[in-house]
Amino acid sequence: MQDKIETSAEAAEAAALPRCYEVHANPNAESGTKALPEPLQKPVATKSPAQWAYERLILYIQNFEKTLDGDHEVAMGFTGGDAGVMRIEGMGYFDPDIITFYGSDGAGARTQLVQHVSQLNVMLRALPKSVEDKPANRIGFRLAADLEET
Repeated sequence: MQDKIETSAEAAEAAALPRCYEVHANPNAESGTKALPEPLQKPVATKSPAQWAYERLILYIQNFEKTLDGDHEVAMGFTGGDAGVMRIEGMGYFDPDIITFYGSDGAGARTQLVQHVSQLNVMLRALPKSVEDKPANRIGFRLAADLEET
């Protein structure tokens, strides 16, 4: 049941606004509709596929990092081939349709993945932090802060 009467234009606009909804098996995990940061609340039609994918990935990375303890950092696992895992140290996009991930592999070698949004398939993983005597790196919060500034 609808609580508010909307004009046709308001209904169409609301339908085009992004939404995030999740359900988790863990009863302590937050399920339901998620509040989105201001930059993600703009209509999808105003963004390129690359920008839209980039913004949502930031949200997923940040939420994943919230579940990590101080001894783990976020990394990405790749499907297919022997690409392995990359510790995420940066991320970007190139309009209209390219997402770029910067980081290092398990051996510490610098790594960059350039991927078309139609091929985007990312598995977030928790890896032990790279330097024992330093706090875990939280790239999701830096990416989100940059998103808020721009």
